Amino acid sequence: MKDRFCVWALMLAAVCPASAQLASSHASTLPAKQTTAAQLPMDRPVARVNGAVLTDRDLLREEYTIFPYARQHGGVPSAMEADIRAGAMKMIIFEELVYQEAVHQKRIVPPASLQRAEAELHKQYGPAEYQQLLNAEFKGSLALLRAKLQRSLLIDDMLKAEVNDKSKVSLAEARAYYDKNPSKFHVPESFTFQSISFLPPANPAAAQLQEAHKRAQDAVAQAKATKSYDEFGLLAEKISEDDFRVMMGEHKAADRAKLPPAVVTALLAMQPGQVSDIIEFDSNDYTILRLKAHIPAGTQPFDEVKDSLRQQLQKQKSEDLRRSLDARLRKNAKVEEL
Repeated sequence: MKDRFCVWALMLAAVCPASAQLASSHASTLPAKQTTAAQLPMDRPVARVNGAVLTDRDLLREEYTIFPYARQHGGVPSAMEADIRAGAMKMIIFEELVYQEAVHQKRIVPPASLQRAEAELHKQYGPAEYQQLLNAEFKGSLALLRAKLQRSLLIDDMLKAEVNDKSKVSLAEARAYYDKNPSKFHVPESFTFQSISFLPPANPAAAQLQEAHKRAQDAVAQAKATKSYDEFGLLAEKISEDDFRVMMGEHKAADRAKLPPAVVTALLAMQPGQVSDIIEFDSNDYTILRLKAHIPAGTQPFDEVKDSLRQQLQKQKSEDLRRSLDARLRKNAKVEEL
């Protein structure tokens, strides 16, 4: 469950970017290009839930929670924008329905919980930044801030009871699943790695090919100078031209049988943490790789997968419970997307 009580600090990040590092896992940040209050959303209605209005600010916060790389990339990539917006809309509507149900059930927030949440906000900022947050989001009103905290805590309380507590998976349940589904735990030989790629246009001229090769030559020197996953990943985000750049260049557990032979050859010659020379493909693409891990084929033992399996099963159970709760709350609700 993602914490909510300091989500709206996103708007302060637009005015004071240095304040964007929040303890809450739900906190998100605006892209670097949005740095002034004048560029923020204008609280335009985007949905109504049983008459309660949700605004473009609510929607933007959730979009940047779904895509936390937005700050580095100047916003949500256009190819992902529609899907992320749709997901964010569903989430803010769901949370409003949960809040309204918590109120209907007469759930309460203990004063001590509210005080702890407010104290946590104070810890995030210096006095001047805290006052800026208060002014920007709550018109200087502590009462409005506390109402938002109370709303967030009510949502958390409701979801804890209806989703989190009911989705726990025991070790025995995980073992039973493992024993009934042995094929799910067979893994092919695979590699996890990062990439930096340069992609010339279709039908490139000789000069364009030379330029791409020069960029690759410059990049391989920079890549070999990196000393960690993060350093290589940040370089990939900055200069790579493939779609993996938005994920620190990372390729998750790629099956050896599905990789190009040139990539397999390069990866087999490397130790984890090493960076390849330039790999040139017939399509005039140039790629540089950093090996993260070489995973042999085999069946994963239960002790090796038990923790991740429990998390996976709990996540699935939690998602099923959320969908069920959403369907139940929507059944008699009036929801309008504007």
